[in-house]
Parts: sequence; structure tokens; C-alpha cells
Amino acid sequence: MKQDHDLCNNLKQIRLRLGMSQQDLAAIAGVSRQTIGGVESGHISPSTTVALRLAKALGCQVEDLFWLEHDTVEIEAIPAQQPPVSESLRLSLARVGGRWIAHPLLGNNAFRLEMIPADGEGSYSADSPTVRVKLLDDLSKLHNTVVLAGCTPALSLWARAAERWHPDLRVHWTFDNSMSALHRLCRGEVHLAGMHLHDPVTEEHNVPFVQAALQDTTAVLINLGIWEEGLLTPAGNPLNLKMVEDLTLPGVTIVNREEGSGSRQLLERSLQAAGIQQQSVTGFDRIVHGHLEVAHAIATGAASAGVSTASVAAAFGLGFIPLHRSRYDLVVLKSYLEEPPVQQLLSTLGHRRVLSQLQALGGYDTSQTGEVVATVNPT
Repeated sequence: MKQDHDLCNNLKQIRLRLGMSQQDLAAIAGVSRQTIGGVESGHISPSTTVALRLAKALGCQVEDLFWLEHDTVEIEAIPAQQPPVSESLRLSLARVGGRWIAHPLLGNNAFRLEMIPADGEGSYSADSPTVRVKLLDDLSKLHNTVVLAGCTPALSLWARAAERWHPDLRVHWTFDNSMSALHRLCRGEVHLAGMHLHDPVTEEHNVPFVQAALQDTTAVLINLGIWEEGLLTPAGNPLNLKMVEDLTLPGVTIVNREEGSGSRQLLERSLQAAGIQQQSVTGFDRIVHGHLEVAHAIATGAASAGVSTASVAAAFGLGFIPLHRSRYDLVVLKSYLEEPPVQQLLSTLGHRRVLSQLQALGGYDTSQTGEVVATVNPT
């Protein structure tokens, strides 16, 4: 088995998500542990037989494990509007009238508000714990759906990229802050919960909160990325804000996030560390829901600052004052890892196409993306 530099694989990430050692996988697939190590490191390209054995042992398709990485293709395109000069831009491309047109993904144009087609219709009754649903689509299409809860717009980006890679896969993203997403996972409403909470006592991200919530169930935490969190300001930072203490200056007003969100937690922790009372900050009780609402309030002049991420600041052309590097993890029950649609979605997380999308957003460190960062067992 020779090395093929164009062949990429997700073998290690999928193996670790299933809690298997290299020796465990080698025994099930009927190959040596050295073969597993060589394939994972990219020093060995497996034969067709070995690739099929590995896929069978892991309960997935060969395409979920291996793919060819081709050289980047470049094309000439005409900008749809006058973009900022000398800036790296995320672009949407379309062929119009025989020409490639590049639409800059900036501000509100970086996101889509769209009507989601319904799978069925039904009515709720106070007398019944269930609802009778009349299907509006084929039942066979609904089995391949993954439900993902979280607050970062990057989840939607990842979902769309995964659906392109697996055309039969459907990813339903529900917008929830970190604690809300975790509670929905506990109630069995979603497959994966995205969260970015920090425990100042243990200095750990996410794990203590998962341990407290999922006391009787084994869960796996998989990293989506490490992102920069901080204060968003208007473009050019006209009030010359430099630190959290400046939020108490005259004329400065903020918007805040709801209870349970990682952004609110960071603001409260930063104010406490600086010895600032919450009531000293104008707008502390002015609540908006989500990173986009924070950015919109600042971009429209409704607020001077608010806590969000560097990637959101870049998307809206806003100023950014870093406060904390936070680990954004995906929490999934270990039992869900065996479900084919969940495997399909997670198989794309370490793919170069997905990593490139996250890196293009700005403010994301993808060095741990796709890796199992913790396993939480029943207490």
C-alpha cells in the first residue's frame, strides 16, 4: 500500500467518536494496528479491500472515510457590487448570462431568512401528549434527518456543506443558546447540542455543564472550533473603546444576551473580574436573542457595543475587541453515534471543504475541529 498525497481520511475522528482504540478497530477489520496508524497518519493508502473492511467495521460508507483532495480551481468573476478593497471576502458565485458573478457575503447578505418546507401538518391538543401528523412528504426521506441545536451561524454553514456532500442527508438546525441546546439534548429533542460555556472554577469549557445535565448518560464532546469572543463596536470604533471597563463611560450603551447564553456568561464574568457592577452598564438589561441581533443593533447605531464573536464582526464590518478564546463543542449522546445520518454529518466535520469554510469566516481556530475533546460518563 503506497502513499497517495491526494487521499484524505476521517478514520481517526470516526474511530475516536465510537470509543475504539486502533487495536480494537484492527481486530474488527482484520488488519494490523500498524495499518490503522499508517492510514490515519496518511502514510499508507489502503487497498479497496482494506477500505471496505474499515467502513464495515465502523458502520459507515467508504465515502465517509476517504476522499480525494484536488488542487484548488480558480475562475474569473465579476463582482455584483463594489466590494471593500484589499479585503478577503466570502463570495457566492452564480453563472449569469454566460459570466460568473460574485456576490459578496457581507452583513445581512451573509445570512438567509427562508421559509422551510413542512414535512407534515397537525394540531395539538391539551388532552393528548402526542400530535397526529399528516405527512406532506415521503416518509423514507424523513429517516435521514439530523437535528442540530446551537447559536453559532457556522452550524448552518456546516449543515449546508454536509448536505452537498451527502445529497440524501437533511440537517434541521434549531436556534438555541448553549444551555437551551443542552437541555433539548437532555429531553431527547435533538441529536447534537452546540455550546460554548466556560466554568471559572475548573477553567474547563463545557464539560462541567454536560456532567451536571447528563448524569445518567454517556456523552461525547466533539470540537467545532475555537473562536474569539469579545466586544463588537461600530466600524472604526468611534468611541475608542478598548476594554470592558469602558462600557461604563458616558454615552456608551450596550445590548446583552439572554440567560443561558455563552455571550452573557462572558460579559458577566468580565464585569465581575473588573469589579464593575452590572447596573453601572447602560443597556445591561436590554436583551436581544442571538449573535446576529447583537451585530444588527450595533451596525444600525442602536447600541455602542455587545458581546459576540470575531467572525460575526467580520461579516458585518464591525470593530472587535477580543476578551476570550472559547471552545465551541458539539455534544452528542454516545448511542446516537451509531445512527447513519449522525455518522454522515459528523464524517464531514474534518473535511477540508468544511474546514476551509470555517477558516474563511475569520476568528475560528480549526486545529481541533472534528476531534473528540472529552467523553462524559454517568456519575
